[in-house]
Amino acid sequence: MGEYRKVARVRDIPAGEMIGVDVGDTKIAIANVDGQFYAFEAECTHAAGYLFEGFLEGYRVQCPVHMAEFDVRTGEVREPPASMPIHTYKVRVQGEDLEIEYP
Repeated sequence: MGEYRKVARVRDIPAGEMIGVDVGDTKIAIANVDGQFYAFEAECTHAAGYLFEGFLEGYRVQCPVHMAEFDVRTGEVREPPASMPIHTYKVRVQGEDLEIEYP
């Protein structure tokens, strides 16, 4: 089990939007889906495009490079060409801060 690290403030990510943050040597994307926050591996497993630069629709994030889609809740591939899922991270809200569990 990892430790929780502050990565952003709640107000930094409006509903329906995403940001990218650096945690150690890892780039992580954080999405706000109707007030619920999800953190996941920022790089697409297909072509290494940054997912937070792509499109968020509901629980689906689409890579801007080749349009692979992933579920932000589970990391599962929803649309090819990606075949490998993305890693997801637990998120918690502490007051106005967003924290993720990082190994």
